[in-house]
Amino acid sequence: MRGVSILGATGSIGRQTLNIIAHHQGKLCVVGLTAGRDVDALTELARKWRPKLVAFSDPEAAKTCAGKLDCPVLSGIEGLTEVATHPEADIVVVAVPTAKALLPTLAALKAGKRVALATKEVLVAGGHLVMQQLKGIGQGAQEKRQGTGELLPIDSEHSALFQCLQGEDVSRVARLLLTASGGPFRTKSLDELRQVTVEDALAHPTWRMGAKVTIDSATLMNKGLEIIEARWLFNVPPERIEVVIHPQSIVHSLVEFVDGSVKAQLSLPDMRLPIQYALLYPERHPCPIERLDLTKVGMLTFEPPDERRFPCLRLAREAARLGGTMPAVMNAADEVAVSAFLQRQIGFLDIPAIVEAVMACHQPIADADLTTVWEVDEWARAMAKMAKGLIAGRAR
Repeated sequence: MRGVSILGATGSIGRQTLNIIAHHQGKLCVVGLTAGRDVDALTELARKWRPKLVAFSDPEAAKTCAGKLDCPVLSGIEGLTEVATHPEADIVVVAVPTAKALLPTLAALKAGKRVALATKEVLVAGGHLVMQQLKGIGQGAQEKRQGTGELLPIDSEHSALFQCLQGEDVSRVARLLLTASGGPFRTKSLDELRQVTVEDALAHPTWRMGAKVTIDSATLMNKGLEIIEARWLFNVPPERIEVVIHPQSIVHSLVEFVDGSVKAQLSLPDMRLPIQYALLYPERHPCPIERLDLTKVGMLTFEPPDERRFPCLRLAREAARLGGTMPAVMNAADEVAVSAFLQRQIGFLDIPAIVEAVMACHQPIADADLTTVWEVDEWARAMAKMAKGLIAGRAR
């Protein structure tokens, strides 16, 4: 029996993780659950799953929940970290949509846990710190070292790459190919993109996800973050990681080897498959998803991304090339810009404009420690808010 703590239990990944645990109750059990500030949702889950402890990112939410449950109710980043390092937790699912998940991730790895990572921002902001904690820079998901934790990806694209690389020598990889659905605006012109609404951007054609990642999918920033994430997970330089648009979302990623062979992982789009793979690896068991029938799928198509219409992908490539703290700056600026868009304070194309403006003001710092990463993150957020204010002022 493997004990599981879920950081972000009330979100899409968290709830699908609980679905997998319910399907494998002889193999998996719940140890800890966390949420941001949704007291009702986490209380309901805690009463059903009876964890050892729960935590809220928001201290006020924790105060509201206190006394309603038969387990300790913690708060803040310290509470999330305690859930991530609980002695009975063998696996920690990290599904908190912010770079602040970096601290509990590092703590879980230090405590020898398997981290099933869904939060891209962890490796984008602090990939070098995570690799240092794993005691093998560049090993990432490829190898568990004695006396340390283990990192496995939950993203469908990185899970696909991880599966394709089983039994392979990473030094023989020519390219990693990340697939992207293209989002809701794949065929729209720049003029049309200037007019899109929040509702338009949240209407993803394939996946049902949280608001932030859905907007990132619409701008293609999501793929940019995944390039940086894959760079750390698989020790492949960013210039050998490419993105290909695949609207059907059946091929989840591909690996091309030096001999020209290409391996791909295919399935219907359902996040429960990569979640289960990370929880039960290296074993495979029946998964409660619909099976792929290629005769029903029909045509599979692929096309290159258009970085002119979707400049966030270009900006992420530039951040990956510059390295150091630039990816953390890019990520923080994107979080502020996406939040402003969701609050209808800026337009859709203002998101990459804000990110680019903040990146232009930053000189990346190599090998930054955790304190420096946080300082840079806060600086970038402040700069992005200033840029957002100027854009919103011009709009008025």
